[in-house]
Amino acid sequence: MKRAAMNATEERNPEMSQTALLQYYEAIERASQDMLEAARTGNWDEVVRLEGACAVLISQLKHAANDGRLEREDAQLKARIMQRILLNDAEIRVLAEPWLEDLDRLLAGQTRSHLH
Repeated sequence: MKRAAMNATEERNPEMSQTALLQYYEAIERASQDMLEAARTGNWDEVVRLEGACAVLISQLKHAANDGRLEREDAQLKARIMQRILLNDAEIRVLAEPWLEDLDRLLAGQTRSHLH
């Protein structure tokens, strides 16, 4: 019921829908920046927690994106936000590589010890 009311409001005011979409992108960008800061300090538990929060935001964005489209200027802003998110993600991956290699070695050692 609440969703139907929101859609009716958005239909009357398409700018509200565009604003909501941009707010999702901005929230995802903030979360990705927080993930990067946590990765830089080696706080991988926080990275994982924030990754979960990002997944929820992305799911909500996908649902919200069905209800609205962005105007040209907003689409350009979205593209800039997405570029920053991708840059954050790339740096997180570089920082995570040694940690993931250590994890692989640890798991491989546990597997070998269980086989003998």
